[in-house]
Amino acid sequence: MKKQRLVAMLAAAAALLVISAIAIIVVRSRAPQPVAQAPLTPYAGSSGAVTARSVGDGDDGQWTMAAKNFASTRFSTATEINTANVSRLKVAFTFSTGVAKGHEAAPLVVGGTMYIVAPFPNNVYALDLTKPGAPTKWTYKPRPLSAAQGVACCDVVNRGAAYANGRIFFNTLDNRTIALDAATGKELWQTKLGEINLGETMTMAPLVAEGKVIVGNSGGELGVRGWLAALDADSGKIAWRAYATGPDKDVLIGNGYHPFYAMDRGRDLGVTTWPPEAWKQGGGNAWGWVSYDPKTRLVFYGTGNPGPWNPEQRPGDNKFTTGVFARDIDTGAARWYYQTSPHDLFDHDSVNEQILLDMPVKGRMREVMVRPERNGYFYVMDRGTGEVLSATPFGHVTAYKGVDLKSGRLIPNPAMEPREGQVVRGICPSAPGMKDWNPAAFSPLTGLVYIPHNNLCMDWGSYEASYIAGTPYVGADVKYYAGPGGNRGVFTAWDPVRGRPVWEIKEDLPVWSGALTTAGGLVFYGTMDGWFKAVDQRSGKLLWQFKTGSGIIGQPISYRGPDGHQYVAVLAGVGGWPGAIVSNNLNTADATAANGWGVAMADLPQKTTAGGMLYVFSLSR
Repeated sequence: MKKQRLVAMLAAAAALLVISAIAIIVVRSRAPQPVAQAPLTPYAGSSGAVTARSVGDGDDGQWTMAAKNFASTRFSTATEINTANVSRLKVAFTFSTGVAKGHEAAPLVVGGTMYIVAPFPNNVYALDLTKPGAPTKWTYKPRPLSAAQGVACCDVVNRGAAYANGRIFFNTLDNRTIALDAATGKELWQTKLGEINLGETMTMAPLVAEGKVIVGNSGGELGVRGWLAALDADSGKIAWRAYATGPDKDVLIGNGYHPFYAMDRGRDLGVTTWPPEAWKQGGGNAWGWVSYDPKTRLVFYGTGNPGPWNPEQRPGDNKFTTGVFARDIDTGAARWYYQTSPHDLFDHDSVNEQILLDMPVKGRMREVMVRPERNGYFYVMDRGTGEVLSATPFGHVTAYKGVDLKSGRLIPNPAMEPREGQVVRGICPSAPGMKDWNPAAFSPLTGLVYIPHNNLCMDWGSYEASYIAGTPYVGADVKYYAGPGGNRGVFTAWDPVRGRPVWEIKEDLPVWSGALTTAGGLVFYGTMDGWFKAVDQRSGKLLWQFKTGSGIIGQPISYRGPDGHQYVAVLAGVGGWPGAIVSNNLNTADATAANGWGVAMADLPQKTTAGGMLYVFSLSR
């Protein structure tokens, strides 16, 4: 790409754009119907602008963190591959990881090298993009403890690495964060952060900012107490660790903590909103996504479900699980917290991504974060205060009646509330949520958020759970099945300003991959039966697809290669929570297999096979 073209394209991507009124399209087939749209026009300031813009870095053609940038937009400014020529995409090269488990990671590209973290045993591969076929430059094998596989809740996945200052940072399933020299693969340091004998694992992609490596733990289904930690990027020493439950001194709540809503205020809520001592096995793990605002030096992240799933065993709001924290990156001190699902009833973790935007709200520009939440609501929140500005369902919801914007509280539907000894049917969304960990993407070209998600409901039966360290601590039998329409997945283009869908694509299977947007007007995502797709950002029209050898649950990326051309890459390898039916060869005759997926994914073994392969695409030339 020529320098002049790149400069012009960066300016266009940074501009605030608007969309004229768009009718909501009700999609009756898997392919969306075309939408008639007026040309995009520049942001008009106070004269009625309605489109959001992203906050974040410029784009140098690399992909150095899983979310692309601190704002978590997953947007590439590259335009070489676009709506006019994407049909010419061909495989440039492939690479096998040799692991047939769930591949959820985003590859990284720094200079002329691509870095991949595989599922357990978490080998790291550096591929030389300057040579034909991208041969391996080096391989690092961390050799995690084999026993870690036995306590991993939902497959032995890894969501990727992060690059900063010549180093690659990643987590291992057995609770180590490791720093490698990016040029040689030499280990620089490793820090052990958790114990597998307690059921603790680490699967998240780190975030690196201000000389700190931000990481969190997994294990909510085993009664693991959640935390987020910051490590010194040079030495690996723990700078701070903030727990999700327990007294204020453990949660790092002090005089600078100012939540917007009264429900989140008070002393030692991490203890008093639980039965005695229950907070010690309370969950709230930080296994999802972290965003960062350099202007305020705040990191934003969500906490997972409380333990056990059975809500009758833990009366109270169960702070600080299923909520969103803003913390000072230097000290970890909490600035605010908002609980999306007080006294979580349905395993609706709040670990999803926070996309940082500036957008108009009721005629005034606001600095916000947007969150397509697991509980089924698309939240627009003031990222300075934690105020909920809007919360709109982006799918079929029966579990709740809405969000009270005055109090901030989610309003449960009493008819759906679990009771021991009863089976409650027709709960929507199911425990995996309207959307699980798999990240949405934002495009400044359209102002839309592109959401890969589920259309699933469930039946729920609670029973008393007993805590034994390192074993499941759940207390519920659940069964998932397709929601209204019979499709199990949806890919939605959402207008965060107007709070409504612009177009939707119905997919047969849950959409468990991440999304990628580009300045070429494209959105990329994958399906669990192995189709990698490119659709038009404005209309949702399918423009290109490629069948991979295994289902896709990974995060697609786009980068500029050493030859100056644009590439798109994705890891294929079915697995994760819903794909464990295949990757772990589970018995689908058991409706509760993989914590409820037996019925919902009974046909997956006939649609795809286990695998582990990187696919990289470029235009045929």
